[in-house]
Amino acid sequence: MKQQDSSVAKETGLGQVSHGGSPGSGQNMQENVTEIESLQQLVEQTSPGHLYYPEYQMQLGQAFRSRYNKSDDSEDLQAAVRVFQAVVDLTPEDHPDRAWRLQNLAISLVERYQRLGNLQDIEAAVQHHQQAVKLTPENHPDKAGRLQDLAISLIERYRRLGNLQDIHAAVQHSQEAVKLTPENHPDKAGRLQELTISLIEMYRRLGNLQDIEAAVQHSQEAVRLTPENHPDKARRLQSLAISYTDRYHKLGNLQDLEAALQYNQEAVKLTPENHPDRAEGLKSLAVCYADRYRRLGNHQDLGAAVQHFQKAVKLTLEDHPDKAVRLQCLVVCLIERYRWLGNLQDLESALQYEQEAVKLTPEDSPDKARRLESLATCYTERYQRLRNPNDIEAAVQYHQQAMKLTPENHPEQVERLQSVAISLIQRYRGLGNLQDLESALQYQQEVVKLIPKDHPDEAVGLQSLAVSFSDRYQRLGNLQDLEQAIKHLQEAVRLTPENHPEKVGRLQCLGGCVGDRYQRLGNIQDLELALQYKQEAVKLTPENHPDKPGRLASLGNSFIARYRRLENLQDLEAAVQHHQEAVKLTPEDSPDKAGRLESLGTPYTDRYQRLGNHQDLEKAVQHYQEAVKLTPDHHRAMGGRLHNLAISFSMRYEKLGNLQDLEAAVQHYQEAVKLTPEDHPDKAVRLQYLADSLVARYKIFQNPKDLQDIHQYYSLSFKVISSTPEESWEAALHWEAFAAQFDPTYSITVYLAAFSLLPELLWIGHSISVRHDLLRRLDISKVTSAAIKSCIKLSPLTSVVEILEQGLATTFQQMLQLKTAIDGLPDEQAQNFKQLSMKLYSEGSDDSMSIVNQRNNLLKEIRKQPGFEFFLLPKSYSALCQAAQQGPVVILNSHKESCDGIIILDSTSDPVHVAFSNVTLDLLHSHSVVLKGLCGHRVRGQPASAVLFGYKEGLLSSQERFGHREGLLSSKERFANMLTWLWTHIVEPVYKTLESHGICGGRLWWLPTGAFTGLPLHACPPNDHFIHSYTATLGSLLEAYNKSSSGIDKLGVVGVTQTDSQGANYLYGVGPEVESILSTVQEPYDVSCFQGDQATVGAVKTQLQNCSWLHLACHGTQNLIQPTKSCLLLYGGNLELETILQMPLENAEVVFLAACQTAMGDSELVNESFHLGGGFIAAGFRGAIGTLWSMQDQDGPLVAKSVYSYLFGNGRQPQATDAAEALHLAVKELRQRNVSYERWVPFIHMGI
Repeated sequence: MKQQDSSVAKETGLGQVSHGGSPGSGQNMQENVTEIESLQQLVEQTSPGHLYYPEYQMQLGQAFRSRYNKSDDSEDLQAAVRVFQAVVDLTPEDHPDRAWRLQNLAISLVERYQRLGNLQDIEAAVQHHQQAVKLTPENHPDKAGRLQDLAISLIERYRRLGNLQDIHAAVQHSQEAVKLTPENHPDKAGRLQELTISLIEMYRRLGNLQDIEAAVQHSQEAVRLTPENHPDKARRLQSLAISYTDRYHKLGNLQDLEAALQYNQEAVKLTPENHPDRAEGLKSLAVCYADRYRRLGNHQDLGAAVQHFQKAVKLTLEDHPDKAVRLQCLVVCLIERYRWLGNLQDLESALQYEQEAVKLTPEDSPDKARRLESLATCYTERYQRLRNPNDIEAAVQYHQQAMKLTPENHPEQVERLQSVAISLIQRYRGLGNLQDLESALQYQQEVVKLIPKDHPDEAVGLQSLAVSFSDRYQRLGNLQDLEQAIKHLQEAVRLTPENHPEKVGRLQCLGGCVGDRYQRLGNIQDLELALQYKQEAVKLTPENHPDKPGRLASLGNSFIARYRRLENLQDLEAAVQHHQEAVKLTPEDSPDKAGRLESLGTPYTDRYQRLGNHQDLEKAVQHYQEAVKLTPDHHRAMGGRLHNLAISFSMRYEKLGNLQDLEAAVQHYQEAVKLTPEDHPDKAVRLQYLADSLVARYKIFQNPKDLQDIHQYYSLSFKVISSTPEESWEAALHWEAFAAQFDPTYSITVYLAAFSLLPELLWIGHSISVRHDLLRRLDISKVTSAAIKSCIKLSPLTSVVEILEQGLATTFQQMLQLKTAIDGLPDEQAQNFKQLSMKLYSEGSDDSMSIVNQRNNLLKEIRKQPGFEFFLLPKSYSALCQAAQQGPVVILNSHKESCDGIIILDSTSDPVHVAFSNVTLDLLHSHSVVLKGLCGHRVRGQPASAVLFGYKEGLLSSQERFGHREGLLSSKERFANMLTWLWTHIVEPVYKTLESHGICGGRLWWLPTGAFTGLPLHACPPNDHFIHSYTATLGSLLEAYNKSSSGIDKLGVVGVTQTDSQGANYLYGVGPEVESILSTVQEPYDVSCFQGDQATVGAVKTQLQNCSWLHLACHGTQNLIQPTKSCLLLYGGNLELETILQMPLENAEVVFLAACQTAMGDSELVNESFHLGGGFIAAGFRGAIGTLWSMQDQDGPLVAKSVYSYLFGNGRQPQATDAAEALHLAVKELRQRNVSYERWVPFIHMGI
């Protein structure tokens, strides 16, 4: 099957092998004329009943055929067939010479078929050869020759009809003929050559490497057996060359191609200038030069190919049957030279020659379809150069005609389908008709289906199908299309041998698609992989190869992407360099010149933004203007190029303040939007940029029309279905920024729309680390704080709570949703949903896209069930307020403009607002510094720091903060001052509000966000009647309440005093702590205890799955860079939070984490609750006891004994809802001992 950019690869690169037999004995034509005249007189003078009449007729027929082979005059061939047919008609069925006469008739019919293409001739030839073989005894000396002739006719019929049985039979008969021929027989070499031909044909059909290896072996033997001066030496060398060429195309071994070239050169050298085989030899030699050019990119090889093809055409008579095929071969190389040098005359000549080839090919010729296909390719090339729509229409028309002429099971049917698909893609890329792309995909899927597994063309079909999926993704933005493209390209690359010439192109395509996935999903691994593939492709591409500029430009784009992600200036400089080189290597009149100039403008724009060099901006404007100028008006890329030009004008306006630049930007943005189809994935970005430019103009002129258009374009931008979630998120933020300044009434609408994107933005098929990276990059926590601040002023507090819940702890909520109880669903649905969720939860599948799609489809079905209409959808306030069923929940929001509290009083009331008038974001950050200082200097097993980091009422100086002695207070005084400030300005106003609503004690939950996170709010009240807990979201409380108790009262205790971790201190208090628990919790309760070397990762994982209550006394570490890598330090290894999150913990109730920093999260992901305590709740525990920093080692036994005495004492049934009060009483007991603040403050309760 042909490659995508070569219309007649089979014709030029894998030409048909000629059958054996010299075309003439060297006698001059006059001798043949004399012989024929003499025989004709003899026949006329002899009575048909005469004994020798048939013999004279046979001699006459052979004379006609001999002269045909020298003169190529079809009249001689017609005469030979008539004579042989007459002889056969006169021969009785049982005549001893009937087989011989049938054989001669069949040979002439084959030759006439080869000349005229009449199917009846080849059918009759096969039938006569079969009769001849049947009439020949097994031990007859002519048996081998007749088997061989039968094989030749079967090959011809196979080439016409594509019946696989014919090629199998041909191979079988050729093998029998070779076997029957003695080693020293003069026909041995010829029969080995014929076997080679059969094996090559079967290899081309089935792609079996063994067949082409056998063909090479037999052809080598045929050449070896042929004397140097034998008339068939050249033809057998040529056959050997073709077998090497086929193997080269299979394995990509350059040595095979060099061998083929050498044997073809020898064959041409042995063939006299005026010999009829000279033209065919030149053609085969030209094919090898063309292949080597495609491999190495040496334009001298391409020149040699064109030269030899031109000589072959010149030596071929006008009515010669091979005239058309040689013209077509010349056409292919002229097209390639056109692609290399850009000389339009080469393309026009190619089109002219191909039109001539089509004209020379009879309508019923089996080659008609191939000629039409090549003609279509010429029109496609001219369309790409001149952009005349008539050319692409002609291309599609001729490809469709070629396909129509190709029988259903023809060996080239796959090629024809592929060609039609490619032409439709070209028309789609030029004219943008989506139906063309859909039709192309349909054809290409059929192509892949028709190609046998492990066939050499399988990779070609997969690559072409992948490119079309990629095109549809670029148009519609459907992620499934991109995943399909990557999947097919990965398989195509896998099927391609390392040194195969097409390997580099497939790596390039794969790199492009993986890069597109990075642009969509933001996974840095995809970007690194794309760079790797593209760098390898550029490295493998010769300097003068025509694809070098495109690959350099593509690599430059990936460097730009990595620069924008990591902001490494070296990446940006590399992008500039690669794009400059790409432009330099692209001919001025190349259709790709505009695209290369546009691509070069992009890194200049980025470098201007980074370094502020005005020359870079001017170069960007210049290159974008040149790109637009070179782009035809109807070209599908025009919209994107106008958009980029508009960006550069906008930047220059911002730099210089010239209103003409702003008006030019608005105009070009408008034109770009107008040219962009509604379903185009760039529609959203272009609408957003248009709105941004109108904002700039509105600030100057305050035109009401601009204000109306701004809202319209931002709204449209947000609603484009084909845009990526990141693009929609960006559009929403731009819209909100404008609304907040000029039209605040829109803010609530915009924020609701923006937060509805979070499930797509933080796609659940990604790993947690990828989602956290997105949270950081998009600064979602700050956006959430800003949204709450804005909406408190403008909207009902119920709506504010709904928005807040969507923006808080998104990945935390996703983990909870994957373990949502599904009681009440039909068993099959419930089980399927559970299995799919756990696959995603474990992050262990390579096919996350497929799993997410299956789960989403199942969700749609579940929501059709009564009572499940809103299953896992954002909850309304009426549902969220149920989180306050056991006590009020206090939500704290921090923003640079204001800090506020929202209290959900109970499960029936509307929320109330508390304004913290004396609290600022900077003050909250200063208190966090104090606590982080303590955490940084305290681990379990060490004494408390004598002095905390500096603190005073206002902001701290850097000297005070880092321990200079001026004005230092004691740690106790500093802690007391901090707690007093928190009480006075935050907690007391909350208490007063609660008291005004009749709530003076009981359970109280804190839901801190942003800068409030991590502050010890529970420790502030001087006399406290509330039992404090913390929660990351309202939904997590609801999940805990909805989860029924396991009914299993099994306590697992783990104690590790010493680990292998460097720097981990010996924990002297763990032993007494464990003993205090074991002495407190006794029969009838089931207690499992693992200490020392028993407390391995495996043992603790087992405890996690089996126990409902778990106590962990050990070291713990918090990883602030990768929160899911936070871990417990156990004996012989670490148990990471990521592992805990992957485990199904169906019995889990409460976990007590007596380790350091189990409730301190990532400072950049403050709203995500991905500390160890939050992680255990996300994994399935209903509650957790943890610490903001490390406890004192001696406090562990006391607190643990108090907690478990309350929960398990006096035969009580332990309840998860009692854990908070148990901790409250334990801490109260600790405080009564007058211990310092840092010893009792860190203990907190999370969950219900």
